Amino acid sequence: MFGWLSVIALCAAIFVQSCFPPLNTGPSFPLKDKVFHMAAYGLLAVLFYRACRLTWPDRISPVLLLVYSVGFSTFYGLSDEFHQSFVAGRHADTMDAVADLAGALLGALGYMMMTCQGGRSVFWKRTVTGGGR
Repeated sequence: MFGWLSVIALCAAIFVQSCFPPLNTGPSFPLKDKVFHMAAYGLLAVLFYRACRLTWPDRISPVLLLVYSVGFSTFYGLSDEFHQSFVAGRHADTMDAVADLAGALLGALGYMMMTCQGGRSVFWKRTVTGGGR
């Protein structure tokens, strides 16, 4: 259940943040907005992938989880761009949606590669010792 709460919490945070005009705080650098989009939707894809793995362990292949995670995150990004078209001071931007897709793909692919190495998790690998005592 905790896995899904983190997905819901991030979706809510993205939605709330999109209800207001953008803040120009922090250091400025080229493509700052796109980097933030990639990071947010990459994290969303990771959290979605993780929640699915925790809910249905060994029932969905890693590649299918990748497709579902990228699809969900991208769809949420598209819906958020649509939502922003109704908010004063904001507008829908195709390149933001592309950044959302790229971030979701990188996030989910990275998480899949870190957790599925030879069918075992890289982080929670059990050490098997053989032989006598």
